[in-house]
Amino acid sequence: MKIRTITTGISLDSPKETAKIKMAANFNQKAQMIFAEQGYEVQTTRISTNTWEEYLAGLSLSAIMKEVQVLEELCQSMDVSFFSIGYASSPETIKIIPELKKNTSVIYCSSKIRSHLKNVRESAQAIKRISQESDNGFGNFRFCAWANCPANIPFFPTSYHVGATSFTIGLELGELVMQVFSQARDLEDAEIKLQNTLKLEVGKVVAIAEKISTQFEIKFHGVDSSLTPSLDKENSIAFAYEKLLDGKFGNPGTLAISGMLTRVLKSVSNKNCGYSGLMLPVCEDIGLATRANEQTYDITNLLLYSAVCGCGLDTVPIPGDITTEKIADILSDMATLAFKLNKPLSARLFPIPDKKTGEITSFNSSYLVDCQIFSVN
Repeated sequence: MKIRTITTGISLDSPKETAKIKMAANFNQKAQMIFAEQGYEVQTTRISTNTWEEYLAGLSLSAIMKEVQVLEELCQSMDVSFFSIGYASSPETIKIIPELKKNTSVIYCSSKIRSHLKNVRESAQAIKRISQESDNGFGNFRFCAWANCPANIPFFPTSYHVGATSFTIGLELGELVMQVFSQARDLEDAEIKLQNTLKLEVGKVVAIAEKISTQFEIKFHGVDSSLTPSLDKENSIAFAYEKLLDGKFGNPGTLAISGMLTRVLKSVSNKNCGYSGLMLPVCEDIGLATRANEQTYDITNLLLYSAVCGCGLDTVPIPGDITTEKIADILSDMATLAFKLNKPLSARLFPIPDKKTGEITSFNSSYLVDCQIFSVN
């Protein structure tokens, strides 16, 4: 089992608190080393702050841009590749996000959609503008809109922090799930085997994290046991599903497996945090991208799976000429599910400039696999 991320959360009163940021970066490096000594591959370390509305309050747009640029340069000097400045929660601050994206490369942020669906249209406009102002629409990799998401999720770009300094662990469970599903007789057998396996393996990670917490006197907030994607064919989420399905991902039975996975992922530890559910990021999983190209599922299916599991709509490529109104409709559907079902959901959408439904994306990124652009009716 791999560790997807160690994410340390800090609360800033000012962007000039460089000592606090350096402390978090140093802690991440030491925690990574300790896990490596125990045989775990830690893929990334990350830093997340409270909402930037709190520590950049009252500044002009130019002043905000200057402070964020200073943060960007500080992160780069410390080899920090993932730094979240939290969320924007008003139309006025959401409107600034495209400028922040255009002038940074390691800064992540998000927008918060409230229960009365405030901020939907401004978030849709931000997604559209970011796509137009970045190469192949890739800028939206570092931005999402979310609803009902708690603090201290280790995964980006939803992550934001509240309270005293703490750290969380985000897992990568694809290899274990593939192994269990390959050996299971049926859905029921898979659930029992997966629960037993994950309880044991997640428990080991929690024990190490608790020792790190004691050693460095930094609170361990918990483990996000979400099933995360893989660019490796052998560990793909979609291909793991197909060990139990009579057919391909998206065929009948996919929803039942999604529900089972969520039950297991939420039950394997008493130190759960974040989503602790199923992630289905289309362009981050070779199997999901392959089946999207074959049109075995669509955006409506992804929303349906989110109703019993999942984190929402993630890295979904859509036509570049999509209207802001249509993006807003997608965000509204996602947020409605989140509040109706009282669960955290987010949407990271990729309008692809100058490309239409059925065409293939052309990302130049080690994080993404190219995929056919989804139809949005």
